[in-house]
Amino acid sequence: MISIVIAEDHQSLIDGIKVFLEYEEDITVVGEANDGKKLLDIVISKKPDVVITDIRMPKMDGITATKFIKQELPDCHVIAFTMYDQDEAITQMQEAGASGYIMKNSPLKTVLSVVRRVVSGEKVFDTPIQPQKTENKSLPLSKREMEIVKLVGEGKTSQEIAELLFIEKSTVDTHRKNILKKLNLQGKSELLRFSMERKYDF
Repeated sequence: MISIVIAEDHQSLIDGIKVFLEYEEDITVVGEANDGKKLLDIVISKKPDVVITDIRMPKMDGITATKFIKQELPDCHVIAFTMYDQDEAITQMQEAGASGYIMKNSPLKTVLSVVRRVVSGEKVFDTPIQPQKTENKSLPLSKREMEIVKLVGEGKTSQEIAELLFIEKSTVDTHRKNILKKLNLQGKSELLRFSMERKYDF
């Protein structure tokens, strides 16, 4: 039985992976965490075979967490969980001892495949990272649009964002449409993924 712990600060992503993996007879999810410190506590307690961890998390990032995990449990296979082009972060995850990475927009079958491959001893860093649609340091967004991206990444709805920023919901919807156009993103799901990955940048 392959035991897995999943660490990601967006609960819906954890839930999606868990629902998919529960149909696999040889795999069980033994723990989940929304921040790096909780991840370490669970890993020490459960001693899983595989950890799927976001690179960016509250309290402790995935790179630091991976270093601690590999020190305590050298045989534990850590898989980075990321979205956009992060060559430096991926390299740091490799150096920390990670066995591979999964794109957040990958099919769940890919998640399962990578889990099985790292358990069999493979290093899965050969899939090209999806190119980032905008440069880190030159996002073509206004201050207000940046605020909205951050709040979207925190899981806020348009109505909640409107209340927090003291503006009309229709104004938020207009901003969201402009953000999609400026960043060349397609629809709500891509905006959510982008926002979740970038919310610590603002």
